[in-house]
Amino acid sequence: MSSSSSNVFYFLSFALLLQTAFAVTNPLFHSCSGENFTIHGSYEANLNRLMGFLYHQTPYTGFGLGSTSLGAQYPDQAYGVALCRGDVSSSDCKTCVAEANSYIRQSCPDRKRAMVWYDNCGLKYSDEKFFGQIDNGYKFYMLNTQNVTNPTYFNQKARELLSQLAKEASVAPKMYAAGQLELGGSEKEVVYGMAQCTRDLSDGDCKTCLDRIIGDLPSCCDGKQGGRVVTGSCNIRYEIYPFVKA
Repeated sequence: MSSSSSNVFYFLSFALLLQTAFAVTNPLFHSCSGENFTIHGSYEANLNRLMGFLYHQTPYTGFGLGSTSLGAQYPDQAYGVALCRGDVSSSDCKTCVAEANSYIRQSCPDRKRAMVWYDNCGLKYSDEKFFGQIDNGYKFYMLNTQNVTNPTYFNQKARELLSQLAKEASVAPKMYAAGQLELGGSEKEVVYGMAQCTRDLSDGDCKTCLDRIIGDLPSCCDGKQGGRVVTGSCNIRYEIYPFVKA
């Protein structure tokens, strides 16, 4: 991303949007880390410009990546990505990215590294360049508290579905895949799943990232009707009900 005058428009229009009245959805997870930055200093100026850029860039394809610098060298440069779930509309993506920035800037007001995750999107920034690297530093789990009736069989099928989706996502243009798998039996039960990576990863690293977090399922979500694992580079989810748009 350049530091041209167009970025001033990005930030100003973004600031105006944040002043409009819309309900802010509670995030699933957030994390603050790194050193503190000086309020009104060069890092904050770079971060403001970066967030404005991501707000405008991300909704077009569901993914945004950029860095900003006002001419200063490290440690003042800011790097960031924003990712919307593959089935989310452009308008919902834009709203989610705006909410994500508003929330994380309030929750981590002077920290150089942060991540926040919602159902519809995720946002991450840092003072260190992380593009193209698998991020295992940020990770969280969520699960459905209800148990399945046949955990061994269900776990096998959920993992089978997610492993297939990981293969599909790693070579898909959006690095996103969603699908379902019939479990059989008289009740015709179905497990639904999705897998997604940030698009700065290579195909191979996307697959590696997804395979690693699929491997976390037994320790976080064994025998549960739903679960998800989210990192700064990839995420998976499964449920016994549809949760993505067709």
